[in-house]
Amino acid sequence: MTLDQFRPVANRLLAPFVDASERLGLTPNAVSVAAIALAAAAGVAFAFGRAFPILYLAGSFLVFLNGWLDILDGALARRLNVASPAGDLLDHVLDRYADIFILVGLAAGVGQWALGLAAVTGVVMTSYLGTQAQAVGLDRVYGGLVGRADRLVIVGVVGVVAWQYTDAVAGLTVVGWALVFFAVVGHVTALQRFYSAMQAFGARDRL
Repeated sequence: MTLDQFRPVANRLLAPFVDASERLGLTPNAVSVAAIALAAAAGVAFAFGRAFPILYLAGSFLVFLNGWLDILDGALARRLNVASPAGDLLDHVLDRYADIFILVGLAAGVGQWALGLAAVTGVVMTSYLGTQAQAVGLDRVYGGLVGRADRLVIVGVVGVVAWQYTDAVAGLTVVGWALVFFAVVGHVTALQRFYSAMQAFGARDRL
């Protein structure tokens, strides 16, 4: 079960922020660009977190803001009645770059490039399988062990822990173990989504 299924609840909580964004004349694309800028800033903060642990805390805050804006842009698009396939594409592209910025920043901070590569590919494949199912005529897949909302929450918590606890356990810091987690669970989630999509194809063919 992932936090992505609670998006309707989050959308209801967003109403005051959507109202404020509308009054300020913000567009969904502007919110999306602000979100990617926050993700890039979080990646930079994480990259220097080992040397300056307070930056892990700053990075966590930026990650939470990125996640909040990522929900806000879609809600604002629906409010303004400007939701479109082009906007959806932009949102997904920026989300993937945001994921990459954050994970590369974490890997850079602890010098674990191999783990960073494994984590990035796992995360990207998870998201790819979610939207590719829709591209081939199925419903968009949000299932699996860990979705994007879950990842952002985990990264935020890891940053807070890393701010206070810098010791290594079995050769890896909490950030290093987080990368291991994202690498393993990311690929498992991608395979879960692939299996779910193939089952859907089988069920449709039997109709």
